[in-house]
Amino acid sequence: MPHAVTAAEADAAAPGGEPVGPLERGLAVLRALAAHPGPRMRPGDLVRATGLARSTVDRIVTTLTHLGYLRIEDDRDVLLAPRLMELGNAYLTCCGLPDALEPLAVELADELDESVSLAVPDGAGVRFISQSTRRRTMALAFQIGDLLPAERCAPGALFASGWSPGQQADWRTRLHDDPRDTGFPAVPPRSAPPAPDEVESAFRQRVADARDAGWAADDQLIEPGLVAVAVPVHAPDGSTVCALSVVSHTSRHSARSLAEHALPRLREYGARMEAALASPAPVATPPAPGGPDTSRAAKAELGPEFLQSLTRGLSVLTALGTAPGGLTLSGAAEATGLARATARRALLSLQQLGYAAPAGEGRRFTLLPTVLELGYARLSRLSFAEIAQPHLARLVEQVHDSASVAVLADDDIMYVARVHTVRIMSVNITVGTRFPAYATSMGRVLLAGLPERAAAERLARASVRPLTPFTRVAAADLVEAVAQARRDGHALVDQELEEGLRSIAVPVHDRTGRVVAAVNVSTHASRGTLDDVRQAVLPALTAAAAAIEEDLAVVTERVRLAIP
Repeated sequence: MPHAVTAAEADAAAPGGEPVGPLERGLAVLRALAAHPGPRMRPGDLVRATGLARSTVDRIVTTLTHLGYLRIEDDRDVLLAPRLMELGNAYLTCCGLPDALEPLAVELADELDESVSLAVPDGAGVRFISQSTRRRTMALAFQIGDLLPAERCAPGALFASGWSPGQQADWRTRLHDDPRDTGFPAVPPRSAPPAPDEVESAFRQRVADARDAGWAADDQLIEPGLVAVAVPVHAPDGSTVCALSVVSHTSRHSARSLAEHALPRLREYGARMEAALASPAPVATPPAPGGPDTSRAAKAELGPEFLQSLTRGLSVLTALGTAPGGLTLSGAAEATGLARATARRALLSLQQLGYAAPAGEGRRFTLLPTVLELGYARLSRLSFAEIAQPHLARLVEQVHDSASVAVLADDDIMYVARVHTVRIMSVNITVGTRFPAYATSMGRVLLAGLPERAAAERLARASVRPLTPFTRVAAADLVEAVAQARRDGHALVDQELEEGLRSIAVPVHDRTGRVVAAVNVSTHASRGTLDDVRQAVLPALTAAAAAIEEDLAVVTERVRLAIP
């Protein structure tokens, strides 16, 4: 696994072909944040976790915050930001497996009515690249990017038969150094671990059994109650590229009954996946030239606090994910707008750090699943409210009034996130509060996001009544108010829900352009005219909605996110 080293700060490659220093140290900071049990760390914590100097950590945090990969809260706390998932998304596109195989995995999950996973080998561990889960009380909690110990899951027994001597040695070392599996946050640590020799002996037997049978089982190895059956999926050259697993609970199946229930379909779908991988893939369109190196402008703006080499290295990493199979050196330089020599240093650094590798005979570089260790699983667990919350907080700091996010719930809106402002006279609304959609700015924006006929039907069936002397209740007026919100891209409601309360809202779109939520700012009617509200609030409100949309697009590129 990559590891951090303390080195003098130099925004250039070290002599002797060593990795680019700032890139290596920047990745070390990201790993430390991803591995930390809490959601945030302070710079001093990062110094202790990485062994880097405080000045180095500060420059790295400044650079990664400028890129949108980190954010700072309460002036000191450092957190991973959703945009960091760009790196993991780059790997998932580059490897090509989710795009080729996930539709079949979803189909199998629907057919069996059980959770289905795709996993790849990552060193001597197993990392998930696709999850198609069933919504049940006893639900599977694993996320894309989670890493499991090979000996505690069904895919591990399939992958281990192809381990190199080095991987076997690494695995044995890990068994002795971490017998409780504390280095795998996705699985419960062992409370009373058996002796490493016992674990090794039992695992070798499972590997031999899996090799003979062509499939493997996990009978509550990860935790009590969890059972799984897995089959290998082979590339055209015969190598095992991933494992297809069905996961259930002992309340539904024993390991034996799950195998009887699922194994025939697993083998069928595994063969279909192999056929999909054997089919000639369409030739990828070369990425468009990346234009000028934008890190120069940031360097000019932020000065010595900005690390150009870190930015350039990460841009090369994401560029490798612009097409399945990765890019050549020339392709990476063209996609990033970097000089060929700069792109080459970044590629070789990523290779030495374990995040990229040469692929095939076409001189391409491809990303490795270890990229997913950079916070992907943790960020995959974010809820929609958690994605929106920091942008609401920033909006409140700008406009000095409360801000909220809501979704449609039948004929109402329901608040799913909110940040209050500190005023003597403020609006007292909490998450979960519901109001009639027809009388609220967010409701009109959300109705405007529906097809016109659907919006009209909702208004027609709503129990419309005057909530204040200002409430618009005539059917034609409400239809026109929604139409105006659709034309304007925002809605402003003045004292229709409650006397003295005024609010302005804009829509939030998902990555397909569909309106999924609305964000608003609410204020007191005494604070200026309606035009004053538009001029003072609408630009910041629109920017906040756009920022939520950007994060939402990155998170949902590969992860299914439930929006209430």
